[in-house]
Amino acid sequence: MQNTKTIEHKGFIESIENGLIRVSILAQSACASCHAKGACSMSDMQDKTIDIYENAENYKVGESVNVILDQKLGFKALFLGYILPFIILMLSLIILTITTENEALSGLISLGLLVPYYFVLYTQKEKFKKSFSFRIEKLD
Repeated sequence: MQNTKTIEHKGFIESIENGLIRVSILAQSACASCHAKGACSMSDMQDKTIDIYENAENYKVGESVNVILDQKLGFKALFLGYILPFIILMLSLIILTITTENEALSGLISLGLLVPYYFVLYTQKEKFKKSFSFRIEKLD
């Protein structure tokens, strides 16, 4: 048994076709699970569908399962989706403001640099599907 930390969500199997298992989970913000969640709105919760490529012989539609992702892959997704774009934005904003001395132009160019960044991420989504693999296990 490996000693890696994981991120887990409870969900249920929506569909199974050709080795692809679609699992629906209820994603909650941190405040939605606290003791004062009655004061929060329902916008803190949303259904998400996750595609899992696994042997589907042992599972059936409607079954409750645990969706598991290694924590290190969660941090990788956080870095690629939020931290690296923020670094690109801030560095380009600082450098362009110093060199052009035009804050409006610097801001627009810095925001514009995020378009090709996210486009490259989008074009690489098949590669990411392979590296960000989820696992499922049956609930007792």
